[in-house]
Amino acid sequence: MASFLYTCSPLPNKITTKPLLPLPSSLKPRTLSLPTKTTISVSATATTASSVEVNESSSTVRSSKSKSLPFRVGHGFDLHRLEPGYPLIIGGINIPHDRGCEAHSDGDVLLHCVVDAILGALGLPDIGMIFPDNDPKWKGAPSSVFIKEAVRLMHEAGYEIGNLDATLILQRPKLSPHKEAIKANLSELLGTDSSVLNLKAKTHEKVDSLGENRSIAAHTVVLLMKK
Repeated sequence: MASFLYTCSPLPNKITTKPLLPLPSSLKPRTLSLPTKTTISVSATATTASSVEVNESSSTVRSSKSKSLPFRVGHGFDLHRLEPGYPLIIGGINIPHDRGCEAHSDGDVLLHCVVDAILGALGLPDIGMIFPDNDPKWKGAPSSVFIKEAVRLMHEAGYEIGNLDATLILQRPKLSPHKEAIKANLSELLGTDSSVLNLKAKTHEKVDSLGENRSIAAHTVVLLMKK
């Protein structure tokens, strides 16, 4: 086995801060001056946060300017219990059925879902915060009121509907005979062409409250385009 011998110089008895050899001028230490204060300014129009103001006397919602993007995507979800003695209103259309949505307003699960998708895309609070279900003003109110307010906020922010895809989940009744009427009404409420609206209906394979015809749910995804 090879062996190696290392040697080192003895440590000096006294530690000095002076260099052992004179340094060239290019390596001499320099004094670095740092600013004592740095100021960073942020433009209010560059923030991604949005805020909403609700005027209690008129229920008018005003949104602050949010970051300008070429498009925004929002998702909405809603679910209601189905009970006898209530009308079943979907997309503003009264659907014949032996039960309907128990709700503070008219219980339109599709329109509520669409409103939430638009508000979500705009970065605003959900429908329950803007139109609280403990306010007697909205007792039995048609959901078209909520849609019109969401559309107003959308236009105020400088956006329009790019396209919308919605899925309704219910065991009964069949929605095929009513799809075109629902799309036509939704198109009118949103102020857009029906060709950019897609509506699907699914059963829940008789699983849980949806499959047992005790509830109805909806999902919506919306794309907003900058005008």
